[in-house]
Amino acid sequence: MNKYLPLLFCLAASLSTAQTQASYSPKTEPVVRTTKALHYRPGANVKIEFRGTELMQSASGEARVEGKKTNIEVDAKFEGMDSATKFGLEYLTYVAWAVSPQGRAVNLGELVLDHGKGHLKAFTDLQTFGMIVTAEPYSAVTQPDNMVVMENVFSADAGGEEISAKYELVRSGTYSSSNTHIQDAIFGIDPKTPLELFEARNAVRIAHVAQADRYAPSILSKAELQLRQAEEAYGRKQNKSAIEAAAREAAQTAEEARVMAVQQKAQEEAQAQAAAEKKAAEERAAKAQADAEAQARARAEAEAAKAEALKAAEEAARQRQEAEKAKAEALAQQQVLAAETEKARQAAAESDKLRQQAENEKQELRARLLQQLNSVLSTRDTARGLIANMSDVLFKSGSFELLPGARERLAKVSGIVLAYQGLRLAVEGHTDSIGTDEYNRRLSEQRAYAVRDYLVQQGIEAEAISAAGFGKSEPVASNDTPEGRQQNRRVELVVSGNAIGTVADANPAASASTTLQK
Repeated sequence: MNKYLPLLFCLAASLSTAQTQASYSPKTEPVVRTTKALHYRPGANVKIEFRGTELMQSASGEARVEGKKTNIEVDAKFEGMDSATKFGLEYLTYVAWAVSPQGRAVNLGELVLDHGKGHLKAFTDLQTFGMIVTAEPYSAVTQPDNMVVMENVFSADAGGEEISAKYELVRSGTYSSSNTHIQDAIFGIDPKTPLELFEARNAVRIAHVAQADRYAPSILSKAELQLRQAEEAYGRKQNKSAIEAAAREAAQTAEEARVMAVQQKAQEEAQAQAAAEKKAAEERAAKAQADAEAQARARAEAEAAKAEALKAAEEAARQRQEAEKAKAEALAQQQVLAAETEKARQAAAESDKLRQQAENEKQELRARLLQQLNSVLSTRDTARGLIANMSDVLFKSGSFELLPGARERLAKVSGIVLAYQGLRLAVEGHTDSIGTDEYNRRLSEQRAYAVRDYLVQQGIEAEAISAAGFGKSEPVASNDTPEGRQQNRRVELVVSGNAIGTVADANPAASASTTLQK
């Protein structure tokens, strides 16, 4: 069976469905997506797997990525793939991409399907990249469409460090302005026609959709000429390779016209925006002139008001003489009030003395508690309260079971805390960045409650102690080094309360976090 025959059936079915849909204007704004990338060193020989996205869950593949002296070789095989036309009449093929961590997407080549299978061998100058596969209208595209059907995944033995690569995709609808245009692009399809010729027709149609006839007419005319030559070569039944080469050249030229049109249109819109901003600036200048004239009128009115004010000042002088007389009468009353005020001041001074004495007692108590805690754990004094840091290994790796050494220290801490009344204790825990967010959050929370429960067993009231886990959200050091990750794997006990001059949190569970060292 001819390998293009399934394409004929899929296109016919898609065409029937598309005729019932309404036309819409294309939106060219890109969308953003992320994928995993890997650094391939020279001499590397790594096996990478591909997994289908939600658009094509049955698809899978694998690639052998080998580091050469000057570039990277990718040898990939895929299977379980449907025809690209399932995503719309404008999609005819699949393209593989290498995506750098900076978002640069490089076209690795086209996947031509044979009974759902495809093979690709390509080279790239990128050393750190992820790989995706997208459905495209033709193979010469320069930016991936948002129909991402497969992404690379890395096994535990892949080696190297995974990096997140963020890249831009062309938004749906960019390659289609109406169903009529799409129907024209595939009109007259037959299973003997090379796929490259369909792609060239699609590329020229899409260039028209992007208004290349307005913004890049010479390049578009060249693409149309190349397409006609390819059509004529096909009509004369010339060599298949020559037809495919001519069609690919037409598609590449049409892509150049489309890109040029997009750029020229963006420049035109920028110029229109600049003109609008200029007009707005002129309007602001006119408004400023009007405001200046209004200020001048306001100054004239102010002068008139000044004259009125002088007249009012004379009247005020007369009233001031009367006020002096009233002032003398009020002086006698003030002397009486002054005596009463002095008595109140002395009372306030005595109150401040008592308050300062109480504050000093709190500070002495706080210093004593800090010294006692420091004898067991490294403790620092902060605005939140006294924070004791347990940096030793408190749990078995990946577990929330307290080790004997941890129990001993926690028992000593509980004995110290029980000697003071009115204290609150918040158990806060943190992990490094290894593992998923959900795993770290759950592990830190389990460890936090293990510490809290043990302290309650030692006699601390349950209402006076809270616990929660923050996972990896609050590192104190870089997670890029083993030393930094070791510092981040910690549990902290925050001691607060009026007794030591720190007001306890009204909702300790909302701010406390519990994470113990893995």
